[in-house]
Amino acid sequence: MSWYWRLEDPSGATVEPSSIGVEIPPSDNQGDAESWLGENWRDLLERGVATVTLFEDDREVYGPMGLAAS
Repeated sequence: MSWYWRLEDPSGATVEPSSIGVEIPPSDNQGDAESWLGENWRDLLERGVATVTLFEDDREVYGPMGLAAS
């Protein structure tokens, strides 16, 4: 199983990580994927990412989740 984040801009369009200079490491479990996001969400926000969605293979687990503090 592979866990990954889909990055989205404020309009909801998908952002390719490489287009903003980000590399998202592959995760074998949800905890590792969430830990990566916890360490990198501020940087993603600064690079124009507004929301993220977590996937396990092709299954959407949750999201979109906003990165901006409310």
